Amino acid sequence: MTLTAAQLGLYATALFVLFLTPGPVWLATAARALAHGWVAAVPLVIGVALGDALWSVTAALGLAWIVGTYGWIMDALKWVAVAVFALMGWLLIRHADKAISADSALIRPGAMAGFLAGLVAILANPKAILFYMGMLPGFFDLTRITALDIVAIAGISTLVPLVGNTGFAILVDTARRRFSSPERLARINRIAGGLLIAVAAVIALT
Repeated sequence: MTLTAAQLGLYATALFVLFLTPGPVWLATAARALAHGWVAAVPLVIGVALGDALWSVTAALGLAWIVGTYGWIMDALKWVAVAVFALMGWLLIRHADKAISADSALIRPGAMAGFLAGLVAILANPKAILFYMGMLPGFFDLTRITALDIVAIAGISTLVPLVGNTGFAILVDTARRRFSSPERLARINRIAGGLLIAVAAVIALT
């Protein structure tokens, strides 16, 4: 292993700063936690963490040229994300006056829906693309790294967003539990739906 603890620490710090910057992942996490509770947001968080790991490994292996050569792949992911989040937001707003448990159209996909939403959100997130494909080489000499180095980079890339986004989902859910009246629940559902549609708009416009 060629990487030092200082290098990995600096990289982890940069990842944390990236996490603190609001973007599509924050909006998606907040929307799902508001609608379903923090436990239901965990699959989304795992999807995000896996996407972060995939970006870091791809960059570490020197495959950044794929995005430049096959730009249509990123365009396709972008519009899939727009469609998914816009549809989920519309469903929440449409059923704002119903308890989430009664909205079978929204909850039917379950954990897999959350996981895929998280994965799409991070893979189509321009902030993540810029960071991993553009800035990662600035932290490490990718021509000298070993397999253990790549494992360490991927591990940090997974752990930081996993812990950060889980904590964020718990905070959102804690606030959500304070509002239990039907009127407040309807308002929360509309906010959650608006956040999901905002995710679609952010992705579409960036």
